[in-house]
Amino acid sequence: MKLTIIVTVAIISILAIVLVALSLFIVDQTEYAIVLRFGEIRKVISEPGLYVRTPFVDNVVRLSKRYYIYDIPVEKIITLDKKTMLVDSYAIWRIDDPKKFLESVRTVSLALSRIDDVVYSGLRNTLAKLEFDDIVTGERQYLLDITDFAKKNLADFGIEIRDVRIKHTDLPKENQQAVFERMKSERQSIAALIRAEGQKEAQKIRSEADKQATIIRAQAMSEAERIKGSGEASATRIYAEAFSKDYEFYKLLRTLESYKSIIPNSVVIVGEDLSILEQMK
Repeated sequence: MKLTIIVTVAIISILAIVLVALSLFIVDQTEYAIVLRFGEIRKVISEPGLYVRTPFVDNVVRLSKRYYIYDIPVEKIITLDKKTMLVDSYAIWRIDDPKKFLESVRTVSLALSRIDDVVYSGLRNTLAKLEFDDIVTGERQYLLDITDFAKKNLADFGIEIRDVRIKHTDLPKENQQAVFERMKSERQSIAALIRAEGQKEAQKIRSEADKQATIIRAQAMSEAERIKGSGEASATRIYAEAFSKDYEFYKLLRTLESYKSIIPNSVVIVGEDLSILEQMK
């Protein structure tokens, strides 16, 4: 009798422990917990801690709060100037609303498929408005438009898109050579235009410099003539003052200077009866 009681108590205790173990569950800080009852969402838990559920009735689904990096498969995009390019991109995302997520896409694999479709649509719609050169060499401000597009279209699925980035852009192998040659020709045309504009500007600068030089020379010659005239006037005045003080000496000096001008660098022998000697007596 006692043995039967002991066995019964032991069984009840074990069942109680199992029941309690099945009733309790722990939620980590890095995850959401969704309590389902017969497939219907009963509770969404986002805070970490110890929680209770109804055993054998409630099922707990766990979803991560962490950000994921989804490497999107390479897609073909046609640009505004009708060039085909290969775009290798990725998206940073996480589950923002676990209830919407579970009701719409349910699993991460289906969520990735949906992200793939939306991001591709954003890339296609945005890059189709840009030319090839702007996509390759620009500052990639268009990525903000793609990110905003993805955020708006994935919010209803409980998915938050943090960022969309392009890792690499390339041309299909069959188009690479033709596009490279066309780009080379365009660059050469632009370079020729720039050189022509540079030569035109250089000629304009040279003409302006020549004009300024002519003006400066004319001004310098005018100033030189003015100074020369001023000097001659001063010399005349000085001669006049000297003449007025000693007429005979001034006459002699001018006569000697006139001989020097008439027969420069020469030796002249004159007689005593020449007028110059008469002036020196």
